[in-house]
Amino acid sequence: MSSYVALIPSDKISCEQDILDIYPVISEHIEGATIYLDAGCTESFQFLGAFPLLLELGVHAVCSLEDMSPLDMVGDWSPKSDPARKVVVFASRLLSDSHRYVLRCLSTHQNVCNCTIFTSISEIAHSAYPDSPLGPDAFREYESLLVQDYEELLKRCEAKSKQSGESNAKENLIADDDGWSQLTSGKEETSAVESGSGAKETYEDEPTGHVEDVGQKLFVSVHHFPLILCPLSPRVFVLPSEGSVAEAYLSAQHENSLSPGLPPLSAGLPPDGEDTPPGATLTAQFLYHLAAKMDLKTEIYSLGDLSKTVGKVLTDMSSLYDVGRRKRSAGLLLIDRSLDLLTPCSHGDSLIDRIFSALPRREPTSSPHMKGSQTQLKHGPVDLQRAPLDVQIPLKFLREEDSTTESFQLLESIDAFLHGWKSSDLTFQTVDLINLNTKLQDESKKPFRSAGKILNGSFVSAESFRGTPYLEAILDRKTKDGSVLIRKWLQEALRRENIKVNVKIRPGFATKSELHPLIKALARSDSSLMRNKGIIQLAAATLHALDEINSAKWDALISAEKMLNISAGDTSQSLATQITDLINKSAVVGSHVKKIGTLKPSQGILSFQDVLLLIVSGYILAGENFPTSGSGGPFSWQEEHFMKEAIVDAVLDNPGVAKLKFLNGLTEELEAKFNKMNSEEAKEESMSQLQSDDFDDDQWGWGDEDADKNTKKEQVYSDMQLKLELRDRVDNLFKFLHKLSSMRRRNLPLREGTFGVESNFSEDLYTSKGLIYKLLTRILGKHDIPGLEYHSSTVGRIFKSGFGRFGLGQAKPSLADQNVLLVFIIGGINGVEVREAQEALSESRRPDIELILGGTTLLTPNDMYDLLLGDSSYI
Repeated sequence: MSSYVALIPSDKISCEQDILDIYPVISEHIEGATIYLDAGCTESFQFLGAFPLLLELGVHAVCSLEDMSPLDMVGDWSPKSDPARKVVVFASRLLSDSHRYVLRCLSTHQNVCNCTIFTSISEIAHSAYPDSPLGPDAFREYESLLVQDYEELLKRCEAKSKQSGESNAKENLIADDDGWSQLTSGKEETSAVESGSGAKETYEDEPTGHVEDVGQKLFVSVHHFPLILCPLSPRVFVLPSEGSVAEAYLSAQHENSLSPGLPPLSAGLPPDGEDTPPGATLTAQFLYHLAAKMDLKTEIYSLGDLSKTVGKVLTDMSSLYDVGRRKRSAGLLLIDRSLDLLTPCSHGDSLIDRIFSALPRREPTSSPHMKGSQTQLKHGPVDLQRAPLDVQIPLKFLREEDSTTESFQLLESIDAFLHGWKSSDLTFQTVDLINLNTKLQDESKKPFRSAGKILNGSFVSAESFRGTPYLEAILDRKTKDGSVLIRKWLQEALRRENIKVNVKIRPGFATKSELHPLIKALARSDSSLMRNKGIIQLAAATLHALDEINSAKWDALISAEKMLNISAGDTSQSLATQITDLINKSAVVGSHVKKIGTLKPSQGILSFQDVLLLIVSGYILAGENFPTSGSGGPFSWQEEHFMKEAIVDAVLDNPGVAKLKFLNGLTEELEAKFNKMNSEEAKEESMSQLQSDDFDDDQWGWGDEDADKNTKKEQVYSDMQLKLELRDRVDNLFKFLHKLSSMRRRNLPLREGTFGVESNFSEDLYTSKGLIYKLLTRILGKHDIPGLEYHSSTVGRIFKSGFGRFGLGQAKPSLADQNVLLVFIIGGINGVEVREAQEALSESRRPDIELILGGTTLLTPNDMYDLLLGDSSYI
């Protein structure tokens, strides 16, 4: 039940290296063990490049916790180790959320007698989590409950096996129960549970298979393993997408809330007490342990209501546990994402943003908040799901020829084998194999897909070029600069491998036609592929992002956002006309797709979903430029009416938008309307063909005209009712847009205009910087920032309240005086903000300052759509 935090001081601050320093401390626990990682820890370990270190520490195998298999014990990284009897679980979720998987794992591997669990959520956070079944002594309580549930499961298994007489009753039981915990408050204790030293003494005994002995032989220990994070570079990090800290909601649904994954609008009333969202508490716990690991004493500042709540929790924790400890001083700046939504919604000039937006992601695991989960909250949302950070870099093009050759060789081998088998009389045994051969012959005519599934790359922040990590080098680069740098790395790697490639390189922007042959040449041999896998994967990801399918749409969105910014500098009518034109164009695209069934991606035409996100940006811009144009929003009634009608027409003409969240409840009606329209069009086509032939008047059914009129009347009534209901949904959508447009008026830190449009550092609105840049510029310039709150420690508050009357008050420290700045954006960051933060630091001419930038997650425009208008929204 200890907390593994190795305080290793260093001259340079690096969150990545400080995390890796922890692993040797736990070597005695993981040596010879089979390690199970949940989805969040897998992301963290992957970005850290920790898997080779685990191998050095002597682990038996590393497996997925959610996708565990009975065959996991067969895999062995260390040939000298014995069959594993020890399991170690790393979890980034609450123990109650991971319990079903841990129980399934233990029940499947019968020889396991020692289970060690490392959780990134502290004991205090477990007990403070709303509706948590665990109390103040959370780790010891869970040790007992896990052994108890495991013991009960085995007893039920034995009883079931005696009744059925089947040897696989245990597996059936696990499938039926699905491994869910029967977590209680701990009132039902069993006398057979031993989780102390008595259980350790039974390790050397071989398992006998008796249920009453297994419970005594299983020893469970739970430890706190902090700092499960995903470092994009030594100075930039985000949280695992499927960890409890990132998945916990940041705002319950109320008047000022925007999304469960975003902080509420800062109206000057920070949530406190029972109203504090669990995401705020877990974020404070994470930041406290991050500062402790990096041996930092933080001076805490906050901007935004939720940041103030997190700062208060952090200050209380620091006052309790850090008294008398000498640490390096650092400034911690907490910022609410809701103070600047325009930057992450925009398609900026950032190579890393293009890559993460274009690449496919790993499929998320099942949400922990399912039926039976003990952490399913009664008063909060449970459907917040972050996009996985584990991108799937397509590498199939590296082995296209080899894959085809291998597939044909496999077919020839099977064919020869079947011809030899058919020569015998055992024809009845060859039927299945002959069918398999026929199937494979048919598949040979199609592209070979197995290599595409295997050859998927991923990012690892530890991989570097001459000591410079690849991700760190491109993280703050624009698209042109980043692609040119990657081309340069490829050329250097080819020279080092003595590989000559006949490719004409032009100065300036690196193109797909240049990168593709360089990558294939470098990956031609397996040895070269393994030595240069870091740059090959990064170059392949860039190649995919620069592909015409992805770049055309991104460039079209940049152009549309530029036009919105220009119109916002003119009049509200100009901006409303621009938004209406975008909606109408998307309606034309929808009707075109409905007719021909497809659309060339190279055309860069925007979908209706793309236009909805542009409308969000348009309303935010309108709220900053025309705050008093209309009674309820920034536009006049007539301007907004035209936009609403355009959206209604676009929805009715586009069959692909029926499943949008703001249309919930009308999905079936819209799909029925689209199906009816298709059938009527097909009927009209058939009738036009019949009319081309010669018919006598007697062949026509003139008496059916009245029936057709009645049917048309019913259809008109049904269409009118659907349109009225659709208008109601569109009205609700615009109420949410009004809330977005009022952010500057509702957010107290933005009311005085310090970060508004009029204070931009450039007259061109499109080239204006985001909030992070403006904040850091003012902080490093030692200017006042309205709304920035300093959280003084307990000693500071005593000086302020008690000795202040005698003139002995403690002066408020300045963030600019700190040599280490840790900036954390609650809600997430994007690549543009990373670049702008570095620009602000460079322009300040303060090389002595070490800046670390972190956020809840890495945001793309698609993620912002999901948070504001998609499945993770309150709309």
